[in-house]
Amino acid sequence: LVPQGPSMDASKKVDLKIIIIGSLGVGKTSLLHQYVHKTFYEDYRTTLGASILTKVLAVDNTPLKLQIWDTGGQERFRSMVSTFYKGSDGCMLAFDVTDRESFESLDNWRDDFLEKVIPREQDFPMVVLGNKIDISDRQVPKETASAWCKEKDIPYFEVSAKNNINVAEAFETLAKQALIMHKEFLESYLTDSIKLTPNDKPKKSCC
Repeated sequence: LVPQGPSMDASKKVDLKIIIIGSLGVGKTSLLHQYVHKTFYEDYRTTLGASILTKVLAVDNTPLKLQIWDTGGQERFRSMVSTFYKGSDGCMLAFDVTDRESFESLDNWRDDFLEKVIPREQDFPMVVLGNKIDISDRQVPKETASAWCKEKDIPYFEVSAKNNINVAEAFETLAKQALIMHKEFLESYLTDSIKLTPNDKPKKSCC
């Protein structure tokens, strides 16, 4: 965990739930451990269901506690994984640049997420990660992935969990987006709760 600096007020800490989804073997667990623990292991056991790691950081002087849900990518666990979407503040879509099929499945992962997250928001905080750029056997050109993301207005990051390239930048970009939406939701909630209806107006007293 990152210690809180003197400029941050712990009482204002915001908890955000981030979920990382994508096909089996794209490196979701590796990315998460690189970001949280600054470690990389060649071999991870396949994630069954979900596991959770936390990370404390500051975004725009706001202390955040990210609860990051690492999910299994096997097709037979898809319905189980989708039960973890609820309550998410941000979504990270990951694919492997050396695996064309993992990129082509992004549409399904994104659609599945947006169908199940409540309320459905087409501009829900999301980023896309193209992992394993350290491997030369590339099947998905950067231009192809960038065009897909540009069409859907989602930030795209080329990353390497192994060499720790752009990993923190990707997570922090998503955290910043999620914090903005969180604040907007709070503001609209507070605004709605203090609006006076015509019947609430104070009655004029006579005399």
